Parts: sequence; C-alpha cells; structure tokens
Amino acid sequence: MVNMSEIECDGEWAVEAVNMRVDYGDMVAVKGLNLQIKYGEVYGLVGANGAGKTSTFSVWATLMQPTYGDVKIGGVDILESPEKARRMMAYMPDLAPVPSDLKVWEFLDLFARSYGYSASEGKERWKSCLEMVDLWEKRNDFCRDLSRGMKQRVNLAKAILHHPKVLILDEPASGMDPQSRAKLRIILKKMAANGTTVIVSSHILNELSDMCSSVGILHKGELIDHGPLQDVVDRGGVESCEMLVLLAGEQQQEEIDKLIAFLENDEGEHHEICSKGGVVLMVAGGMAGQADLLTKLVKEGFRIRSYAPLGSGIEQRLIDINS
Repeated sequence: MVNMSEIECDGEWAVEAVNMRVDYGDMVAVKGLNLQIKYGEVYGLVGANGAGKTSTFSVWATLMQPTYGDVKIGGVDILESPEKARRMMAYMPDLAPVPSDLKVWEFLDLFARSYGYSASEGKERWKSCLEMVDLWEKRNDFCRDLSRGMKQRVNLAKAILHHPKVLILDEPASGMDPQSRAKLRIILKKMAANGTTVIVSSHILNELSDMCSSVGILHKGELIDHGPLQDVVDRGGVESCEMLVLLAGEQQQEEIDKLIAFLENDEGEHHEICSKGGVVLMVAGGMAGQADLLTKLVKEGFRIRSYAPLGSGIEQRLIDINS
C-alpha cells in the first residue's frame, strides 16, 4: 500500500488538457478542450446543463477515456499511468452514494485503510476530516440516517482523507443548507491556501464567485472563455445588472415609494422596478451606469443602506451566453 500523502506532483500544471474530446455515439459532449489549471487555486467550471462539465470531470477522474486528446494530472498522463494519477487526486460526483449499513466512521475508516493508512493513522485522518466538515458528533450514526446535505459532507470527508493534490467536485453543495454551503466555501479556500488544487462545478453561481480565483465557461461542449474570474466577467461586456437597493430610516415604506417614483421619472433606463423590502431594478451601462445611479440617489437625499448586485457577474455572463 502507498500512503497517498507522500505522492508529489512534478508537472507544470495541476491539470492540463490538450485537444480533449468526448463523444457519445454521434453526440459530441466535449469539443477539443484545451485548458491548464494552476496549482493551489480554486477553479470553477461553469455552464448550463449539458455543457459538458460532468463529462470533463469523468475523464479527469479516470472514470472514462476521452475519444482523443491528452490529459495530465500533476504531470501524470491519465492514459499512460491512471493508477498514479488517481493517487494524487480525489473526485466527488454529484450526489455520490454512501452505504446505508455502515456507520459514518466505519465508512471513512474503510477508505483510510484502503489508502494505506494504519488503524491509528486512519483514525487520526478520518477524525480530522470529520471535524473539518463539522460532522464529528455524527461519527457513530448510520449513513442511512443522515440528511442529504450531511451525506454530501461525509463524501467530502472521504474525498480529502488522503490529502489529495487535486480535488475535483461536481456540484458539491447539492442538498446542503446555507450554513453548510458557507462552511464548504471556507473548507475549499483553506485547502487551496494549503496547496490543494480545487476544481468545482456548481449551479449556485454566486457561491462560485465567492470562492473561485479562476473560472472556465463551457457552452455546448466548448470552452468559450477562461481565466481569472474578474477578467472573464469583464470580457463579457455585461451592460445590465439586477441591483437591490435598501434604504435606512424608520419610514422605510414611505422612502421606498419615493425611490420608486424617482426611478420612474429618471431619464436613465431602469426596468422591472418592484419593492421587496427595498427596490429591485435593472441598471444599464455596466459599472459606470451603476456608479452614476448611486451618485444620483445620494444627491437626491436617499439614505442608502445597501446597493449591490443580486447576482454575480459570472451568472450574468451565462445568462447572456444562453439567451
């Protein structure tokens, strides 16, 4: 047995895909993917359903072979040396099953021992991982009795047991409550800070924008843009953004009515004005338009408590791409 934590990456990139293609019969799921992901970053792979995210992850995790093209994990060719590649990575698919007849600690101990840890080392590892995902108190519960979100966290604990150099997560927040999703973001950013490359897909795009240093956008199997998060957003040239304006003061409804009246008479184009404990509106003109409107509101005497986009910039890019 090999202690996985002793495996070292020797490639230039954590993940490198060259002209990677995935076909299912006559259907092309991934078209000539060329992508390099740096060590120690949180990389988000985003796209609509059917964009090719899961097919890409399945190839990288060595669960299937590409139709053609090359992929390296930590410098290791996954076709030439799949076993070596697996030793330095972990893959957590969307809604991965857990055995109903094992207790949480038994499930994790099974994998720790298969990774080459002794009984005492294995216990130390799964104890640390359960504490990291905030499930230590559930260690003696049967997996079948856990909520869906807890099962996701158990699977995350399993994925990080062997100190993977590359962690691939497909929709990891599925079924988690908001507090668990916030905890997940903290865990993944901490892992990246400690040198693990985290690659994650999610439909909760605001959460990706909160933790990813870089993103790639897949659309109908093609990588249409990638790079540092803000650069990808800026290249999209998003002109309109949904904003939420919250006001301070005791007579909030009266102030909200005044704000709505002001916006309806304003020369700028503000669409879909409605009140939701504040005012939600579309602001045109990109960041400059947002700044101009905020300046107007302050000059008019409105006491602004919050003025922020409802969605992330990457979310707006996806909406534009798929519209």
